[in-house]
Amino acid sequence: MERCCCGLITPEKQAVPLQSVDVQVDVKDHVATVVSTLLYKNKEEKPIEAVFVFPMPSEAAVCHFSAKVGETLIVAEVKEKKQAREEYDDALSSGQQAFLLEESDQSPDIFSMSVGSLSPGESASIRLEYVTELDVQADEALRFCLPAVLNPRYQPAGTESSSVKLTSLPSSLVPYDLTFSARVESPRSVSSIESSCTMDPVEYLNQDQTKASVKLAAGHKFDRDVELLIYYKDSHQPSAVVEAGQASAKPGSIMGDPALMLSLYPEFPKDIMSSVSSSGEFVFLLDRSGSMDCSMGHRRESGSRIASARDTLLLLLKSLPMGCYFNIYSFGSTFEQIFLESVEYSQKTMEEALKKVEKMEANLGGTEILAPLKRIYSQGCIPNQPRQLFVFTDGEVENTKEVINLVKSNAGSHRCFSFGIGEGASSALIKGLAKEGGGHAQFITGNDRMQPKVIQSLRFAMQPAVVDISVKWDLPKGVSASVLSPPLTSIFQGQRSLLYAQLTGQSKEGAEGCVTVKYSLAGRPTENKLNFSLKPAEDTGLTVHRLAARSLIRSLEQEQEGARGQKDDAVKKKIIDLSVQSGVSSSFTAFIAVNKTSGEAIQGPLLRRDVPLPMSRVMFLKKKFSMGVMVCSVPPGTFDGALNTCDDVEMNEDESSEDDLGFDLPPSPKVQRDPLLQVVSLQKASGCWELEPALAQALSKTSQDLESKLPAMVKKEVWATILALVWLHGLKADAKDEWELLVMKAVTWLRSQNAQGLSECVEAANALLGCTVQKDALGL
Repeated sequence: MERCCCGLITPEKQAVPLQSVDVQVDVKDHVATVVSTLLYKNKEEKPIEAVFVFPMPSEAAVCHFSAKVGETLIVAEVKEKKQAREEYDDALSSGQQAFLLEESDQSPDIFSMSVGSLSPGESASIRLEYVTELDVQADEALRFCLPAVLNPRYQPAGTESSSVKLTSLPSSLVPYDLTFSARVESPRSVSSIESSCTMDPVEYLNQDQTKASVKLAAGHKFDRDVELLIYYKDSHQPSAVVEAGQASAKPGSIMGDPALMLSLYPEFPKDIMSSVSSSGEFVFLLDRSGSMDCSMGHRRESGSRIASARDTLLLLLKSLPMGCYFNIYSFGSTFEQIFLESVEYSQKTMEEALKKVEKMEANLGGTEILAPLKRIYSQGCIPNQPRQLFVFTDGEVENTKEVINLVKSNAGSHRCFSFGIGEGASSALIKGLAKEGGGHAQFITGNDRMQPKVIQSLRFAMQPAVVDISVKWDLPKGVSASVLSPPLTSIFQGQRSLLYAQLTGQSKEGAEGCVTVKYSLAGRPTENKLNFSLKPAEDTGLTVHRLAARSLIRSLEQEQEGARGQKDDAVKKKIIDLSVQSGVSSSFTAFIAVNKTSGEAIQGPLLRRDVPLPMSRVMFLKKKFSMGVMVCSVPPGTFDGALNTCDDVEMNEDESSEDDLGFDLPPSPKVQRDPLLQVVSLQKASGCWELEPALAQALSKTSQDLESKLPAMVKKEVWATILALVWLHGLKADAKDEWELLVMKAVTWLRSQNAQGLSECVEAANALLGCTVQKDALGL
């Protein structure tokens, strides 16, 4: 095993040249432009090369990279990756300063930046710029995330390690500062901006509150991503932005022609949406690797990720409709499955599954997700039961592209819904699974509750699959549109769909266009239209062009991965040409900048300094990482700043990593079960509750209280079910997103009983529980 110093390394032992990071974010509606400025200084007596490996949103379009040394500004160019690396090496060997920025070969959400040949005492200011789309969350917020944490990626045995190296430190000892500010602007009012980090109060910049700014409070610790949740009024509105082409670019090229970005929010007919599907095969795949034992939030009392996942599986199993099929798989270095094949959902199978879920711990070693996926896909689909796959992971795998390609090759037989748990979950993996699987991706970070996000995805899974999707353009004569996005493969009620297109031809002033998205929903032809102006928007720069180019590059990269021979070379050349032309990075290109006015030839090798990255509070040692070195990180203050190096600790991949750390981790605190989950856990598969002591306890009553108030001529199961429904509506209304589906099942059961005296039951339940819930509100 390769050995390196890591953990608590003092600046005196090995100087780290990165001094500070300044990040400025400019959000316009649902698109963010991010400018990061990194200040390096060589405090050593010899020239050095500094290497900084950092995470990046997988969908980001990196579009600018420059360096300022003294008064000299060097702007990087995009070049083919091999050529860029050769130019970088040649520059360093001849004494010139050089700067290289490249995407990891294994995953598009990891970048490596090399700052070469900094003379003693010299400073360099690096400017990095990228644009990215903001995801819509379950509560309609737009989410921006600045990944500050790069978790070690688990590398399956027998696979090659990538070349970039990673050094980590506890967050309290990271020797550089972060400043962060964001400016938000939208045609709609900004209702609020929330964050998982401590922010200064939001400042509104105009009277109608369509512009706002916010800053990260001083003293930010590097123990979490910087996440912003932006809430707009009337957020679910379709929109279109036309952006003028670059004046210096060739007409007819992707940068020379106008570019169009469409944001669509399809509306499904209400009668279709009101009926929840009772069919489907629901397969749940849960990560049980060692890192799932980490805390969900930034406080230890938050409970572990695996505990939250267990609670979520409880809610999911209670929310499934009668008549469906299901199975649960879990994985680490090996994998397990509860049933040999998917079984019909019933009280018996639900109880059997829940007993096994309750015993699940984060004790299966590494994170090898490929094997269980192959097993799932090897199982034949059940006729008339559409397969819905739910994947829960903290996303620490190296073979991201291989996993995504497997899902893509099976996309015709299922939909895949993915959930990234905790900071550092690979956005490339989580989003790639959902995109290629025609599903939806969710991220659960900080003190987020996992349950509402997962239940939202279950609602999506229960929507009928949208098929036969087509896009029709109605444009003025002489104007045509070439779609640059991948074809739409999935559409969900309440979720945004983005389309990018290149517009060719001239249009008259005031001209308009129309786009119609047609599809079949539950066998019914459906369409949504959007009319838009062809007049270019002001002050967008080249944001839309860069996002469009990034979208096309990603599509071509996936095509290239599946290509062979001459086609492979042709697609690769197309990607490189498009990347160079648009100035947007790709897996085959890199940014290279050389200061040709600097230096003399260097005698002997440069000193290499890997800039450490903050890791999660406690990360587990694993046998192999994609970064090719051993990494360790411990809780701040554990060794009171003492110097620490990693010994050659060998660990079997199927062992719990905690045993081999060399120090004992404090036990996870016992988290008392949420009263909501207590009530939910008592529901039967059919949807009803039974009148039992456990229900009385969950409702904070005695069995005598419940028995004495039972209305005459009413069955005990009906009374118990009404009690649970009134309690949920009256006392847990803020968690409606979590219990809505299981309540619908309960209401369906009540209707099937043709029960009498429901109004009397609701009145008695209100009196007993101190609520004021109306019968109509229960859906009865």
